[in-house]
Amino acid sequence: MYHDALQHLRKGDSLLYPSDTIWGLGCDARNEKAVEKLYQLKQRPDNKAFIILISKIEQLSEYVLEVPEIAWNLVEFAEKPLTVIYPQGKNIAPNLLGEDGSIAIRLVKDEFCKGLVYKFERAIVSTSANISGEPSPQKYEDISPQIIENVDFILKNPKGENKNVQPSQIVKLGLGGDFKFIRK
Repeated sequence: MYHDALQHLRKGDSLLYPSDTIWGLGCDARNEKAVEKLYQLKQRPDNKAFIILISKIEQLSEYVLEVPEIAWNLVEFAEKPLTVIYPQGKNIAPNLLGEDGSIAIRLVKDEFCKGLVYKFERAIVSTSANISGEPSPQKYEDISPQIIENVDFILKNPKGENKNVQPSQIVKLGLGGDFKFIRK
């Protein structure tokens, strides 16, 4: 089911896929050229960083320089999709980091999306499948033809679309355990 998508990700191609929230655009989080293609596809300024998806909580240590203690429970026990912004990212394409060196990561719990990330064996970029400034697509039919025509590969869930069509909650963590909700 994921074979072709994984081949495209490994080649540095862009991917249109149903994330654990809404339809997303993604690529290999370690491939700087692939990330740049997403910025161009979305027509988004490159100073607005994307998030990455991981499939196992243990992967936080692979992509975050110092994981604040509060993060482990916050991420593991979140009932809704939760994106956490960590102070310092590592081992990813530099153009995925915020201007302050931060990295936004979501532990995926949706089985279809989690399967994709797990089989890829590393983080995948996730950003809404829309042209920058336009509304996020709630279903496949809402995705701009411009996105569909210019993405390298489209992966659909054979079981149908995700029913959770809300963006994730976003919380920003500091090293001292302080946190701030950016989007609830």
